[in-house]
Amino acid sequence: MRRRDFLKWQLAGAACLAAGFNVSNVSGAVAEEAAYPDVAIAKGDPAKATRAAVDMLGGMGRFVKAGHKVVVKPNMSFARTVELGSNTHPLVIKEVLVMCKEAGAAKVRVLDHSLQDPEQSLVLSGIRDACNSIEPGICHHLMDNSFYQEAALPHAVEMRSNVFMKDILEADVLIAVPVAKSHGSAGVSLSMKGQMGLIWERKVMHGRYSLDVSLVDLVQRIKPHLAVIDATRVLTTGGPGGPGKIITPGEVIASADPVAADATAVASYEWYGRMMQPRQVAHIRLAHERGLGRMDIDKLQTKRVRV
Repeated sequence: MRRRDFLKWQLAGAACLAAGFNVSNVSGAVAEEAAYPDVAIAKGDPAKATRAAVDMLGGMGRFVKAGHKVVVKPNMSFARTVELGSNTHPLVIKEVLVMCKEAGAAKVRVLDHSLQDPEQSLVLSGIRDACNSIEPGICHHLMDNSFYQEAALPHAVEMRSNVFMKDILEADVLIAVPVAKSHGSAGVSLSMKGQMGLIWERKVMHGRYSLDVSLVDLVQRIKPHLAVIDATRVLTTGGPGGPGKIITPGEVIASADPVAADATAVASYEWYGRMMQPRQVAHIRLAHERGLGRMDIDKLQTKRVRV
């Protein structure tokens, strides 16, 4: 057992003793969690790589249980075709939906708040057809404020409230399925940055507040339970909408820790013509410092597979 897992086991056991729980149950749960890598990377066909990456983490059943309401949040805001890298690959999204259904989810919705024409975004990206092949009407851009509800962000540093999609406030599980791409203001757009598509008041994060600080405030309220990053092709410049330089790693990165997933993507590929470290992306560094996840990927267990 690694030192961090032993410490996790000790802390969990102490907490449960204080609460009167059975420590044997806690140790079993921690041991099961420790059996999985922190980050899983699969290379190959988009659908097969998506399933392989999630399977390395214990399968979708580790995250989605029978009867759960699930929100899947991809990038699907741009009226661009799949090869331009502005939207998540439709086959990655489709495979996530298939796995959610296999795990027994009662309700799954694929949601975003489009930055361009919502109809054209869904059609040109191929995402609507991919989603409808699993369940007709499962995929939506929510463009009317009647679908939103104000909610507090009690642990925020700057942004104390916002207006969230009602579906996300009611969901049991949130799965981030972003495409890996650059972003002119945030540096990169990955699983954490993508959560801005689940709120109504986005302009305040670019104007009234620090974008990086408010991004972390947002993730403290709606932190994905699972991040599945589409790095089949990466928009390394010109993001988030493109056009820009595209590389094709042909990979999918998955983690139960969205900070670790984002940090891995940053360290794995070139951005703006150079390699970067996770600490150079302010919102990743701040999320790590607030304890929302880990950017010290050299100390994490990463498993790779080719499919």
